[in-house]
Amino acid sequence: MSLDLHFILFLLLRMAIAAAFVVSASIITERAGPVIGALVATLPVSAGPSYVFLAIDHDAAFIAQGALASLPVNAATIFMCLTYVVLSQRHNLVVSCGSAVAVWIVLASIIRRFDWSLAAGLAANLIAFGICIPLLAGYRHVKMPLVTRRWYDVPMRALLVATLVAIVVSTSGWVGPRISGIIALFPVVFTSMMVILHPRIGGPPTAAVLANSAWGLLGFGMAIAIMHIAVAQFGSATGLSVALASCVLWNLTLWQRGRVMRKARSP
Repeated sequence: MSLDLHFILFLLLRMAIAAAFVVSASIITERAGPVIGALVATLPVSAGPSYVFLAIDHDAAFIAQGALASLPVNAATIFMCLTYVVLSQRHNLVVSCGSAVAVWIVLASIIRRFDWSLAAGLAANLIAFGICIPLLAGYRHVKMPLVTRRWYDVPMRALLVATLVAIVVSTSGWVGPRISGIIALFPVVFTSMMVILHPRIGGPPTAAVLANSAWGLLGFGMAIAIMHIAVAQFGSATGLSVALASCVLWNLTLWQRGRVMRKARSP
């Protein structure tokens, strides 16, 4: 088998695996409601496969540096969510989603101009979430209507994340760890939710999913910081595993806390 054919087949396999993760997570989101859906959406279902495939092609130093670049991008994502949540209350999908993605691109473009330290990345996240979490709180409690899936939903979601993985894997060798880390964190899951759910159930219910994602997204940011440290100390395999475990544990803690609070409020 030629080298080019081997690369293409391996790339297609990576794209298929990543797409399967995102499609499964988004289906769970539709069926479980905004709270559970938000917790699933903030798991590393798109960034995780991207980083795994980067780790196959590059050494631990590359992955650690990529994680350092990804950390402040997580702050850009929460501002993207806030933009969509506010605009979607009164505006259509094009205005709401288009503006949200534009905010992410602008912030990511600014972020890439700087060399970020771990402390600076953490500070950016703390400031961003300190601003956005209180502002999102009032949009969280909206009942999720029944969603009827259409034939193109799964293919579109699969195509979005497969394209992201293809870009990350194919360009990582020449764009370097910083740009790879930024691209890997493009919010595929949130964007696909906006595009699919908004026309079907309306802006406010879709916004509720994103509003409920704030605390989970904060935990995702902490997992990126943990990944940077753990990869540098113990290697890519261990670092990625520890980061995934921390993200899952954080979301399970949020889920359990939510259950306790609901029971306390019930008569």
